Amino acid sequence: MPKTAKATAKQAKEKQDSSDDASQADSKKQVQSAEFPEVAETEAAGSTGNFDILLDMNVPVTVTIGRTEMPVRRLLQLGPGSVLQLDKPIDAPADLYLKDAKFASADVVVVDGKFAVRIKEIIGAGLASSEPET
Repeated sequence: MPKTAKATAKQAKEKQDSSDDASQADSKKQVQSAEFPEVAETEAAGSTGNFDILLDMNVPVTVTIGRTEMPVRRLLQLGPGSVLQLDKPIDAPADLYLKDAKFASADVVVVDGKFAVRIKEIIGAGLASSEPET
């Protein structure tokens, strides 16, 4: 065996032995609870500045007009002109999501030749509103 291979094998053995020793030492250590002093609550002077940073962030909003499920075999057969029937009736509102959380429902409209949504209801803890936004 070359010298470098022997040296590497020896280092690996020493590392294994030291980790075994460390695990035995860890099992013998005593656990102590930490005590932390209480801090009085104060209003941070710069806290509104940090909140303003969040207000300027863009977040992705997903609009769902319906869903369907199909076998992969059928999915692979789709092509131009294929029609997928969705589970919602045409007069049902679309669902708006932030990540995976539904936060509103809306009507689908067209604005300047592009799809848009008109908010019907905001869904949340005490935030529900049935008045449309202007």
